[in-house]
Amino acid sequence: MTPTLSQQELLKSTHFCVIVPTYNNHKTLKKVLDSVLEFTSDIIIVNDGSTDQTSEILKQYSHLTQIHHPKNIGKGRALRNGFRKAIEMNFEYAITIDSDGQHFASDIPNFIAEIQKEPNSLLIGSRNMTTENIPKKSSFGNKFSNFWFWFETGIRLEDTQSGFRSYPLQLIPKQFYTNKFEFEIEIIVRSAWKGIIVKNIPIQILYDPAERVSHFRPFKDFTRISILNTVLVVNALLYIKPRDFFRRAKKKGFKKFFLEDILESGDSNFKKSAAIALGIFIGISPFWGFQTVLLLFFAAIFKLNKVIAYMASNVSFPPFIPFVIYGSLKMGSFFVTNEVPLILDNSITLDDIQKNATQYIVGSLTLATVLALVFGLISYLLLTAFSAKNKTNIK
Repeated sequence: MTPTLSQQELLKSTHFCVIVPTYNNHKTLKKVLDSVLEFTSDIIIVNDGSTDQTSEILKQYSHLTQIHHPKNIGKGRALRNGFRKAIEMNFEYAITIDSDGQHFASDIPNFIAEIQKEPNSLLIGSRNMTTENIPKKSSFGNKFSNFWFWFETGIRLEDTQSGFRSYPLQLIPKQFYTNKFEFEIEIIVRSAWKGIIVKNIPIQILYDPAERVSHFRPFKDFTRISILNTVLVVNALLYIKPRDFFRRAKKKGFKKFFLEDILESGDSNFKKSAAIALGIFIGISPFWGFQTVLLLFFAAIFKLNKVIAYMASNVSFPPFIPFVIYGSLKMGSFFVTNEVPLILDNSITLDDIQKNATQYIVGSLTLATVLALVFGLISYLLLTAFSAKNKTNIK
């Protein structure tokens, strides 16, 4: 497909290159390269240690920039080396396209058009996952990846696994920790954490079982992806989300932030009181060491105000801990009978609590549930009354 005159003008307006990582895709490689050449000759081919006829095919494209790995070291490393070369050649953007023939080079002008509308954004081609011949495992894997990307960044995307992408080379992170398929998850999450706009644009897709060769190994690669997501989630909960919270508060002013984003947020009174109830429950529950992680996790799942929930969870603030423990043990004594009764006075030691762990855990969960319901209800009534008073004053 020859680009139209308007497309040619569009392509000239952006200093971009196309990176084609390839590994044992000799059936489709030539077709992919020829289709990309219709739109640009600024192509960087990364041959990731192919053992088929790839090297022979690439001899026909000696005029293009080529990187050859002596052995296969992974798609992530191939892309990283491609980015490094593109930056050395002073390109502003790199469009990556898979060499297995599933993508259409005719979508390249669409990426450039979107870059013109929103410069410095990271674009991911969104595939129609209901297309014929798309493996079920690909559809499931994409949904799985979409969920964790949303949880880690707060950004909802329809497709986070497509390899057809556009990267703003000067803005993406410079250091990475992964080398294989999971790299494409790491880079979009960490780019979003840097404040880069990450979004989908629609693309065409072709899955031809006769030609397409996938090198994704379900067990090994899914395990790597799961480990990466675990690390990213912990990082998001313990550093990124608190960092973003304080940045927003500082930028707006803490007083204004508190009034507008917390007390006067768009959440309903029920959701605000539910956030308080969640904070109380987590704060009293026996999940010491994991309370903040659990709090932010459930607040994100149920779409509750994380700030309100976090403030309420400080019911377990150090000065209150003795009262929480005492109340938990007292509550637990109604349900659990110990052979050696625990005397609930100021002589209680940590050793006593360990010996009566079941009593403490049962009592803690029971107390957490009761107080969460009580404070949630009280909060709802007070917020409702406060809202009604405000409406009356406005009138």
